[in-house]
Amino acid sequence: MRANTNLFWILFGFFIVADAAYSIWSLIYYGELEWVGTLAIGLTGIMSAFIAFYLGKVMSSQGGVLPEDRPDANIEDGDAELGHFSPWSWWPILLAGAVALCFLGVAAGLWIVPIGLACVAVTLVGWVYEYYRGNFGH
Repeated sequence: MRANTNLFWILFGFFIVADAAYSIWSLIYYGELEWVGTLAIGLTGIMSAFIAFYLGKVMSSQGGVLPEDRPDANIEDGDAELGHFSPWSWWPILLAGAVALCFLGVAAGLWIVPIGLACVAVTLVGWVYEYYRGNFGH
C-alpha cells in the first residue's frame, strides 16, 4: 500500500508540473490560456492527490504492514476472504437487465425509465432478501 500511495503522490507532482508547462506553452503559442487542456490536466493531478490521500489514510488506520509490503511474506499470507458471493443467484443478472432497461429508456424513450426503475427496485429487494426465504433461508 505504501508503494501505491507514493506512486499516486508522484503522479500528482507530475500532473501539476505538466499542467504548469501546458499553461505556459499555450500562453506562448496562442497568446491566451487554453482552458480545456489546462483544467483536464490539473483535475487529473487533483484526482491523483485524492487517491493518494485516501490510500495514506487507509494505510495509517490499518495499523500494520500489509503482506504485499513485506519482502519476507508468503503468497498465502495475503489470502483473505474477499466477501460472500451467491453462487446460484440469478438476481445480479436480472439487476443488470433492469439497469440496461433504464439506459435503453434514456436512449430510446423516457417512458421506459420508470418501468426500468421499478424493475431495479424489485431486483434489488430480491437480491438483498434472497437468503431470508426459500431453500437458502436462514
